[in-house]
Amino acid sequence: MGQYLAKWNFQPVLVEDFERIDQIAVQENPHIILLDINLPGNDGFYWCSKLRQLSDVPIIFISSRSESMDIVIAMNMGGDDYIQKPFSLEVLVAKMSAVLRRSSSIVEKDILVVGELTLNLQNAFVEFKGKKASLTKNEFQILYLLMKKAGQIVSRDEIMRALWEDEQFIDDNTLTVNVNRLRKKLEEIGVEDAITTKKRQGYLLQ
Repeated sequence: MGQYLAKWNFQPVLVEDFERIDQIAVQENPHIILLDINLPGNDGFYWCSKLRQLSDVPIIFISSRSESMDIVIAMNMGGDDYIQKPFSLEVLVAKMSAVLRRSSSIVEKDILVVGELTLNLQNAFVEFKGKKASLTKNEFQILYLLMKKAGQIVSRDEIMRALWEDEQFIDDNTLTVNVNRLRKKLEEIGVEDAITTKKRQGYLLQ
């Protein structure tokens, strides 16, 4: 896999010391991390949680596990995407490229404000009445889109296109997990029931 990624101008770093994944990530400062669930010692869920304490670098899980709960846990731990083995390397590169595009996208303003809710577009912080929460790339992009269209219903398809470029690379369950994770962070800073689900339509920021 490393040789294939190198052909696409990636510079992969293969981790062999599975007890120092977090330290190696700090040293290498990667643009994206591919993380398996089944690892020697602590599993990928553990390391994703540790990495999220240190960085908001995009993390793509790669695993042979196909249970929905594994996918849900991976996303709740802070994963940005999930690829089940076996997979084609072309799809992997497409997903990596999509994640990197949205993580490095340039926004036109520094701050987006809706009522007392403020989204800092430079550091992905959301603030409400003096309380702040840090958002992952997916959470940031979802809230950004909902705030830009506050008071309007934003379809699930539109959100998925904004996040993953092409709906074929993501499913509804993954989007639902990301929205629920965003709701929880908003509640933690005092924003209650901000995102409403419109059945068969999408989401609405009130």
